[in-house]
Amino acid sequence: MKFGRLLFVLLFFSCAQLAGAQQKFTLSGYISDKATGEELIDAKIVVPSLNSGAYTNEFGYYSISLPAGTYTIDFRYSGYNSQSKEVVLDQNIKLNIALALNEKVQEIGEVEVVGEGRDVNIKDNQISTVKLDIEQLKTLPAFLGEVDVIKTLQLMPGISSAAEGTQGFYVRGGGPDQNLVLLDGVHVYNASHLFGFFSVFNVDAIKSVELTKGGIPAEYGGRLSSVLDISMNDGNSKEYGVTGGIGLISSRLTLQGPIVKDKASFIVSGRRTYIDVITKPFIPEDGAFSGSGYFFYDLNAKVNYKISEKDRLYISGYYGKDAFTFATPADDFNVRMPWGNGIASMRWNHLFNDKLFMNARVSLTDYQFQFISQQDEFEFGLNSGIRDYGASVDFSYFVNPRVKLKFGADYIYHIFTPFSVSATQEDVAFDVGEAQRLFSHESAVYASSELEITENWSMNAGIRYSMYHHVGSFKRFIPSTLGNQDSVVEYAPGELIQFYGNWEPRFSTRYLINKVSSFKAGWNYNAQYIHLANLSAVSLPTDIWFPSTELAKPQLGWQATAGYFRNFFDNMLESSVEVYYKTMNNLIEFKEGALPQDNVQDNTDNLLTFGRGYSYGAEFFLKKALGDFTGWIGYTWSKTERQFDEIFDGAWFPAKYDRRHDLTLVGNYKLNDSWTFGASFVYATGNTMTLPTSWFINNGDVQFQYGPRNASRMAPFHRLDLSVTWYDQPTKTVVDPLSSLR
Repeated sequence: MKFGRLLFVLLFFSCAQLAGAQQKFTLSGYISDKATGEELIDAKIVVPSLNSGAYTNEFGYYSISLPAGTYTIDFRYSGYNSQSKEVVLDQNIKLNIALALNEKVQEIGEVEVVGEGRDVNIKDNQISTVKLDIEQLKTLPAFLGEVDVIKTLQLMPGISSAAEGTQGFYVRGGGPDQNLVLLDGVHVYNASHLFGFFSVFNVDAIKSVELTKGGIPAEYGGRLSSVLDISMNDGNSKEYGVTGGIGLISSRLTLQGPIVKDKASFIVSGRRTYIDVITKPFIPEDGAFSGSGYFFYDLNAKVNYKISEKDRLYISGYYGKDAFTFATPADDFNVRMPWGNGIASMRWNHLFNDKLFMNARVSLTDYQFQFISQQDEFEFGLNSGIRDYGASVDFSYFVNPRVKLKFGADYIYHIFTPFSVSATQEDVAFDVGEAQRLFSHESAVYASSELEITENWSMNAGIRYSMYHHVGSFKRFIPSTLGNQDSVVEYAPGELIQFYGNWEPRFSTRYLINKVSSFKAGWNYNAQYIHLANLSAVSLPTDIWFPSTELAKPQLGWQATAGYFRNFFDNMLESSVEVYYKTMNNLIEFKEGALPQDNVQDNTDNLLTFGRGYSYGAEFFLKKALGDFTGWIGYTWSKTERQFDEIFDGAWFPAKYDRRHDLTLVGNYKLNDSWTFGASFVYATGNTMTLPTSWFINNGDVQFQYGPRNASRMAPFHRLDLSVTWYDQPTKTVVDPLSSLR
C-alpha cells in the first residue's frame, strides 16, 4: 500500500525529530481574551529569530519546544493587540497570555500593529478551509434580520444552497447528509428551523466556525464531503454581562458571567420567534384557519471549570424545537408537526505534561420528528428520529516546532427510528405493525503526523480505521417473489447482522513558493455509514436518516484537491484558485414511485435504490481582509452527475443540486464606530428538474409522460441584499472638578 509506505516514512521522520529534541525545553500555556477570559482558537505564537512558531488548538492551548536560549516571543491574534515577551528558556516554562482587543485607542508607549498574522491562508497546512469572523458575520445582510452561520457559508466558493433562502447546504457536489455538522464536538442531524429558512445556531452563543471542504484531517470521520465544526462561547470569567436583540420575527437574550472569578464561568443564550403571536390578530377565532400557527425556540448553555492548571471541565448543551400547526375548524381537521434537537456533552481536558494534551468527551444527541393528522375521530401519526450515545478521546503530542502528532479513538451507539406509524379511530387502534428501530455501533481509531520538512515544505498524513456493526434486535422483511409469500427473519438483541470496516487514508501538503504565495494539495478517502433519504431537493424534517444494513452499504468516496494561494499589497488582499475531483459510491435514492409510508410491515431499505456519482470543479476566491472596506468575491464552476441502475434506465443524469456557475460578491463598509453598511450579491445557474414531455387522457384522467431525469433547468437567478448596522455605543461625560472654581 503506497500510502502506508508514505505514512511509515513520515512517522520515521517524526521519531527522528523526537530523538533530536531531547535537549530542548518547552514553552506552553493558554492564550485568552483579556476582557472575558475566553480562550482564543488558532492564536499564533511566533519566534522571529528562528522563523518558526505554533498555533493554539481548539481549547486555546499551545506548546512549542526550542533549544535553550533567550528568545523574543510574539503572541498574535487577528483583531487583537499583539504582545511580545522575552523568555529565557533554560527550563520548561508555563506562560499564559491574555490579549486585549484592538480598539484603536492610542496610549503612550503603545504601537498599534495592523495586519500581523494575516498570512495564515498562505502558511497554513490545511487546504479548502473556511473560517468565519463572527463579528463581521453580524454586519452582513440577513433574512428578516436573523444573522445566520449557514447562509453566510453559502456565500463561499464550493458551497451552495438547496433552494433560494433555505438552510440545506451542498459542498462540492455532495448531498446534505455528507456534511458532518458538529456543535462543541457533538453531531447535529437537522441543523435548520422554519423548514430550512434558519439554522439552529444562535450567533450570540458561538465562538468559532470552521468548514473543511477537502483534505479532511484524520480525526474527523463518518462523512464524505465536509466538516462544519462550531464551538460555543465558554462564558465571561471576569464579569457578568447581558446582551440581546429584538428582530422582526424573533428575540434573543444571552446571560454570561463568572461562577468563580477567573476559575469558572457560564453562558446561557436563548432565542424564540413570535410568528404565531404576530399572525394571531389576523386569524379570527371563528375563521377558516383558527388554531394555525408556527414558532421555534432554542437554548444554548455552557459551564466551564478550571479544576487546576492541568485539568479543565466543560459541560454544554443545546435544545431546540419547531412547532407547526394547521387547522380548519369547519372541517374538524388539524395537523401538528413538532420536531427538534437535543444535545449534551461533557469534556475533560488534561495536560499529562507540557507536550501531551488530552481531550475526552461523552455526549448525547437526540433528534425527533412527529407528524400528527386528525379529522373527526380519526388520528394518523408518523414518527422518525435518531439518538446517539457517544464517547471519544483525542491526544495531541507536540514533539517540537516541526512535528506534531495526533491520535485517538471515538465511538457512537446509534438508535434509528426511520418511521413509526400509528392510526386510531376513537378507542380503536389499528394494527400498522411494530415501530422500526435499528441499532448499530460505529467506532474508529486514527493517527496523524503534521511534519515541517523544511522551512518551505510541510505535510500532514493520517490514517483512520472505521468499524460499523449493525446489530439486533431487528426484523428483516424479505419481499415476496411470484407465487411466494413474504418471509421474515428475526435477529436477537445484540446479534451481529452486518459488519463493515474501512481504512481511510488522508494526506495534504503545502509548499511555500515565496513569502506571499504557496501551493497546496490534498487527498482523502472517506467512509460514511449513515444515509439521508429524501423526496425533494429541499432539506425538510420529513427526510429519513437511515443506517447501513446488509442491503444499504456504506457510502465510500475519495477527493483530490489542489490549489494556488497568493496575497497582495502586504496581505491586504487574499486570493486562491482551487480545483477538485470527487467520487461517491453507494449513494441512495427512493425507488421511482416509492413513499416513506410504504414501509409499514416492511424495511425502509427495500424501498431504496443504490448508485454512484462524481463531481469536479474549480473555485476562485478574492478577499479584502483589512481596512474599513472588507469583503470577498467567490466564483465556482462545477459539474455533478449521478447514476442509478433503476432510475432513468441506468443513464447518468445531473444531480438535483448541480449548478454550472455560482458567483457571490460580499462587501462590508465601516463608516465610523456607529455605522456599518453591508451588501451581498448572488448569481447562480438554476436548479435541475424533471419535466413532462407529453400528456394524454386515459379514462378521463390526464396522464403525463416525463422526459429524462433532471434534463431541464430553471432559469438562472440573482439576488441583492443590503444591510445597515447601527451600534449604540455607551458614552461617558468627563467633568473637570476645578471648573466651578474658575
